Amino acid sequence: MQVLLKNAHLFDGISKSRVQDILLKDGLIEAIGDQIPLPQGAALWESSNLCVSPGWLDVGVYAADPGFEHREDLTSAAAAAVAGGFTAMACFPNTDPALHTKSEILYVKNKANDLPVYCYPIGAVSQSCEGKDLAELFDMHAAGAVAFSDGKRSVQDAGLLLRALQYAKAFDGLIINVPHHKTIAAGGQMHEGLMSTSLGLKGLPALAEELMVQRDLSLLEYSEGRLHIHLISTAKSVALVRAAKQAGLQVSCSVAVANLCFSEEKLAEFDSNWKIVPPLRNKADADALLEGLADGTIDFICSNHSPWHEEAKNLEFTYAEFGMIGLETVFSLCRTFLDKKLTVNDLVEKLSLAPRRVLGLPIPKITKGERAELTVFDPELEWVLEAKDIRSKSSNTPFIGQKFKGKVLGVFSGK
Repeated sequence: MQVLLKNAHLFDGISKSRVQDILLKDGLIEAIGDQIPLPQGAALWESSNLCVSPGWLDVGVYAADPGFEHREDLTSAAAAAVAGGFTAMACFPNTDPALHTKSEILYVKNKANDLPVYCYPIGAVSQSCEGKDLAELFDMHAAGAVAFSDGKRSVQDAGLLLRALQYAKAFDGLIINVPHHKTIAAGGQMHEGLMSTSLGLKGLPALAEELMVQRDLSLLEYSEGRLHIHLISTAKSVALVRAAKQAGLQVSCSVAVANLCFSEEKLAEFDSNWKIVPPLRNKADADALLEGLADGTIDFICSNHSPWHEEAKNLEFTYAEFGMIGLETVFSLCRTFLDKKLTVNDLVEKLSLAPRRVLGLPIPKITKGERAELTVFDPELEWVLEAKDIRSKSSNTPFIGQKFKGKVLGVFSGK
């Protein structure tokens, strides 16, 4: 099959964009140039503002497969990823059974063979993600795990995390941890502050995150390993990671798109779709996150995709589960709410290049003869998200009915 992308603005996340035609054939880039003629039988893609970049990668997707397929499975997660412009996703291990041996890693890889996106499994740090005994890191690495994490169940035991950092050094493995101190955050419903007090909700203190960031950085300095701190949300966390990078530690970090775009005021109406971890913080924290993204302290943006079935979210606020789906709206949120702060090239860097650098994966190239792993989008096109448009099995999002700027037009995975 051949596809001609006509007068496409090519963004590589580094240099200035250029306008070219791109001819794709059988998953490869066959030609790039000016005024490429349309081959007989080829599909033509063209619009007034057609843009192309290396395919995007989302890290920390909760695909819920195996074990919780009623919320999401790899097939529906892949469909949501395609709708959001992602050609690849790195999946967290919080499944049943957890992705804690090579068997589960191979399950994900084998099931992903027939999907329209690449699925990179993240193996568990501990057996069953229970935070007690170290999982089989080397075996999972050999089977194809790209990193190791207990995902949404943050590693609370400092000794366990230290052993994981030390053990993974043998094969230059990456440990990912979400900074969330379970006992300090116990019972918290939203960011601790004036808003939580006025709403009568128990707060999730910034300390619950910052204490874990400081602990993990101290363990990293001692072990001399590689660490990714996933989903930071406070100004102090940004400052701690910035200082660690300046000191030469092998640390990276990421931020959820919701924490960049919004602050705690969104919870004023007790909409449980806004109940997420990390919680929406105050405006000063959101500004610090944007500053950290701009200066390279924060490496990349992710969706924090956390699907929940209706019975888990359509409840009184205090009883609802934490999390929202996000794969399908990352780019549009950034273009709608951060268009004055992040350029299109910035977004390509933070959605495509940086995640792959952190995970040690090859970055797709827009070059003749290369595999065509591409995202096609219009950064100015306006659209409205409707419930029927959602490809995830779950619909726990506050953005149904939201008018967005910037829309994904399609992806090519090169498969």
